[in-house]
Amino acid sequence: MKNKEHTRQVRDTVVKKFKAGFGYKKISQALNIPRSTVQAIILKWKEYQTTANLPRPGRPSKLSAHTRRRLIRDAAKRPMITLDELQRSTAEVGENVHRTTISRILHKSGLYGRVARRKPFLKDIHKKCCLKFATSHLGDTPNMWKKVLWSDETKIELFGNNAKRYVWRKSNTAHHPEHIIPTVKHGGGSFMVWACFSSAGTGKMVKIDGKMDGAKYRTILEENLMESAKDLRLGWRFFFQQDNDPKHKAKSTMEWFKNRHIQVLEWPSQSPDLNPWKELKTAVHKCSPSNLTELELFCKEEWEKSSVSHCAKLIETYPKRLTAVIAAKGGATKY
Repeated sequence: MKNKEHTRQVRDTVVKKFKAGFGYKKISQALNIPRSTVQAIILKWKEYQTTANLPRPGRPSKLSAHTRRRLIRDAAKRPMITLDELQRSTAEVGENVHRTTISRILHKSGLYGRVARRKPFLKDIHKKCCLKFATSHLGDTPNMWKKVLWSDETKIELFGNNAKRYVWRKSNTAHHPEHIIPTVKHGGGSFMVWACFSSAGTGKMVKIDGKMDGAKYRTILEENLMESAKDLRLGWRFFFQQDNDPKHKAKSTMEWFKNRHIQVLEWPSQSPDLNPWKELKTAVHKCSPSNLTELELFCKEEWEKSSVSHCAKLIETYPKRLTAVIAAKGGATKY
């Protein structure tokens, strides 16, 4: 049978006498308690700086050590496995526990449920091209990137695909291949816009009416590209960035650039991590427009609000993007 616990007053007295220079034996004789008890009280005080009762272990775990290890192993090997699936797997071996218990076990091992990042699906050829681009441009000077006029043409959706999927992962592993959701470009946009910017600020933004084709693209360039370059004071020897859409790479479009002596920056396919423009347009979706009129209004407002300092910072940190792509061997990065 367990002996009765000494009062807090007795324990405090033990510590007080110890501080006064009394030894274990003298304290034991003075208070009429075992020497081992005196020693235990003082050792506890030295370690925790208190004589109060500390929290005691709770009831034994419902899950065996083997099942706990299997849960952690399953979540690590299959990051997108759900708590329900893990709960069913424990029930199959006769160990029924609540979802929170499973979650707590995974947390202790460093695995936390996080929303999986959505990134374009990258084939090996895409990764090789991205890696080649990053490697070849890593040594470029900051002034070179300041001479680039970045462009993009994209669908702005009223209600984007915001479905979340949780994965079990450890810190700093958000962009590992097994922790992201590959995405592909698809239809369903509310309207399209074309816009450009440089480190000196934002250029023109144009809403595209109707179907986009090569002729319409060249018209947009004719009416907006050189004017934007002039407004941003890029001079005549600047680089123009565009993606590899067939309309952009068409023979007639490339001749248009050649006739105007505009240098086009070679660009790898499926490489949003190399394009800083996406960071400027995410603000539109945060405004949560409820109709197309609001969507267009917010789009123009957010573009005009984009500060020169923000544009400049995007370009200043561009070498870090290249380094990140190289570190990921052409794969997904945090950008």
